[in-house]
Amino acid sequence: MAAPSSMTAKTANVMLTIPEKKTVSLDLYRPLRNYIVYNYSEREAQNLEDDLQTLKQFRSDIERGPNESSLPARRDLLQNYYKALCAVESRFPISPDQDHINSVTFTWYDAFKNKLKAAQQNIYLEKAAVLFNLGAVHSQMGLGFDRSSVEGRRQGSHSFIAAAGAFAFLRDNVAMKASMGSSNTVDVSVECAGMLERLMLAQAQECVFENSIAKGNTPGVCAKISRQVGLFYEEALAALNVAPLNQHFDKAWLAHVQLKASLFYAEACYRYSLELHDKEEIAEEIARLKSGVSALSEARKTSPRGAPQQLLDAITKLEASSNLNLEQAIKENDRVYLMRVPPASSLPPLAAFSLVKPMQMNDILDASKEKMFSSLVPDNSAKALSRYTEMVDDVIRTQAEKLQQGSELARVRLREMDLPDSILALEGNLSLPVALKEDVEAVQICGGPAGLDAEMQQLRDLKRVNQELLVQTEELLQKEATEDTQFRTQFGTRWTRPQSTTLTKNLQDRLNRFAANLKQAAESDARIERSVRDHAALMSILDCRPIESALPTLARPILSLDATEDAIVGALKQSLRQLETLGAQRAGLEDMLKDMKRKDDILPKLMTFTGSQEDLFRKEIAKYDHLCEEISQNLEAQEQLLLQIQAQNDEFASIFNLEDYKASRERIYKQIEAAIMKYQEIKENINEGLKFYVTLQEAITNVKQQCSDFVMTRNMQCREMMEDVQRQISGLSFQDNKSSSGYTYPSVGHAHQPPRSNPQMSTETGHIPNSSRPHQAPTYQPPPQQPTMSGYSQTSPYSSPQPPAPPPQQPTMSGYSQTSPPYSSSQPPYHFPGQGQGQPYSHPQLHPQHQQQPPPSYEYGQPAYPGWRGPYYNAPPQQPGAMPQPPYTAPSPHPHPPPHQSGYYRQ
Repeated sequence: MAAPSSMTAKTANVMLTIPEKKTVSLDLYRPLRNYIVYNYSEREAQNLEDDLQTLKQFRSDIERGPNESSLPARRDLLQNYYKALCAVESRFPISPDQDHINSVTFTWYDAFKNKLKAAQQNIYLEKAAVLFNLGAVHSQMGLGFDRSSVEGRRQGSHSFIAAAGAFAFLRDNVAMKASMGSSNTVDVSVECAGMLERLMLAQAQECVFENSIAKGNTPGVCAKISRQVGLFYEEALAALNVAPLNQHFDKAWLAHVQLKASLFYAEACYRYSLELHDKEEIAEEIARLKSGVSALSEARKTSPRGAPQQLLDAITKLEASSNLNLEQAIKENDRVYLMRVPPASSLPPLAAFSLVKPMQMNDILDASKEKMFSSLVPDNSAKALSRYTEMVDDVIRTQAEKLQQGSELARVRLREMDLPDSILALEGNLSLPVALKEDVEAVQICGGPAGLDAEMQQLRDLKRVNQELLVQTEELLQKEATEDTQFRTQFGTRWTRPQSTTLTKNLQDRLNRFAANLKQAAESDARIERSVRDHAALMSILDCRPIESALPTLARPILSLDATEDAIVGALKQSLRQLETLGAQRAGLEDMLKDMKRKDDILPKLMTFTGSQEDLFRKEIAKYDHLCEEISQNLEAQEQLLLQIQAQNDEFASIFNLEDYKASRERIYKQIEAAIMKYQEIKENINEGLKFYVTLQEAITNVKQQCSDFVMTRNMQCREMMEDVQRQISGLSFQDNKSSSGYTYPSVGHAHQPPRSNPQMSTETGHIPNSSRPHQAPTYQPPPQQPTMSGYSQTSPYSSPQPPAPPPQQPTMSGYSQTSPPYSSSQPPYHFPGQGQGQPYSHPQLHPQHQQQPPPSYEYGQPAYPGWRGPYYNAPPQQPGAMPQPPYTAPSPHPHPPPHQSGYYRQ
């Protein structure tokens, strides 16, 4: 594999920094002092002289720009000025109104387009600009650290996190208010603040990624961190590509963010592929590398011009490393693993791990403890405001609880009266309980009871395929044994080769076991067929479409005495509509309460009110009285209406015999539930049968291949021995060769195999010489509606699987060992051992140190498919740890079955 390091410090230094906004000179001192003198007194203005001078100095320092101070000092200035502005906002009304401070106009230029500017007579633009510049200063500090060291990267990440926090605070608290002015710029909009927050988080996570590489973290961890970097850049790119930002930023910005997003996605694919390679998951490794290379290539083609050369060089380097690993992985897969490479669209998303989040700026920018202009708002006023807020919260909480209780009461009462379901049933609008309807829909999607016949036909077809495979395999051995007998009869004692029946005993035993398995599986199939026939009438209800058509209908009385049925039904429906209207009114009243609380701000009144605070509170809290009265009227009206509905429903139930209808409906519900349970039981056992036959087909195919290899080897021995015998008959003797009496003919487990020219010969019968090539086994192809089983993609689940090819240098034939019986009586029926237990289906791990070991023997001992859990089987429970393996679970072709699996494997 290529070296795991694909990013460099120089590449990491290519980051973006945010420029500060610029402003024009503004005098805040004089307008604020005049307001204090006019509304308070000259003495108060003199007492606040220091605060006014401090505010004036703050504004003057802000105007001078960042070049005349260090970045940390600039950061502290912006934070202190913002808290001062919060103090000013709560005490000095700045607006065009005549009674407010209307001589102050804040003017700020756009940070990214310096010719654009905004001018507003409110403090929101000033606060938004200060927050923007605070985020910009943090970004400049982050870029200023030496990130070639671990500490520098840590400090840089911290600064970018602080910058993200400043932009998030701007977006959530001030940007919307600043955008509502008569004049505004894009850089302090909600959209731009959100984009800059994601960009700063991306650069902070990028610093973390660089540190993880430096620390030598595992490829899997690096992949998750890198993927999160890419996600942050992708979010920023998405914001840059839509209005109002898509026409506001330079193309160099767009190119930078786009290339960074693709670069870190490809980096995540590259890192994750290293972990996959270590796990020998070659197919997904190839798919991930291809996806990363494709992303880099597409980014280079579609990216606007203006990206820095260092970033392009990083993309080129990563692409080269990925391609190198991709070529090596493809070669290994073609030569060793032979795994199907999944398409990129089928891959799950790469896991991401975020190690950064915006810094919480609430405490840093909290102005509640700010002493500036504190004398203009007495402490008792602040306490009074808190007390008033508690009073409002109590009103809102009490009324909201009343509304919720009223709605819940209406739902319970209607449910007790079976309304409006009984009215809907009378009109033909029948419905099932949601859970029951979902179960029925799931059955119908699978084909319903009518589809069971087709699935039973699949079982029969699969059984036939297995039987034909078994017959063909037996014919291979019989033909070879017949030929051996003929030669033995012809040549007599000169024919010293061991008899075929001695060498093929294990193979014959396996075939006999398979035949017994098929016989018992056929008995289980017959039980399922009987179950389908016996319960066809019960399950037929599930074929009703829609299923509501199976429900009983609420019919009108056969004999009407006074023809008042329509009037009773009409009155009941009218009452239900009125109840629904009252519920909608309650929802609107709750929203009105919350909206009134959100807009309720009495701070300006508290600061200017000269009378009793209690009088002010009574006056202000009275605003909620009319809503409280409407809530009480609504609940009283609902109570009266529910009593009326109860009387109307009693009359309705009496005339339409509602109790009998409910009983009939419950019987149908139970019938549907019973039909679903029986269908699911049969369906589960059919699926077990399908899995069993497919697995057995694969097992027989493997044994058939062993028989083919055995026959081919015996034919080669036959030709050599015939030449020896013919030389003896002709009187020829060669001293340098072995005599016929000294020639050793290998047994089944140790037969000599000459090197094969094609490594696939052992797995593909098409490469066996004509003299020993077996008849091609029939392959069952399921009908189109058969769902594919997990683990086999784009191939029939019933096609004859080819076993993995052994290494060409393997000197012995696998599968013919006589060391132990292939069937252990201690194992449950059709138990296919897992890894480490002679698993016949698991993909061999072709490590160099294991290439000389023959593959494990195939064991299929015990009768097959002893029965599914149902009324037809009373077998003992499955022993712990003996759970068989179903044929289709990733990553091994033959992993363990799910815990609920029953029928074909469990006893």
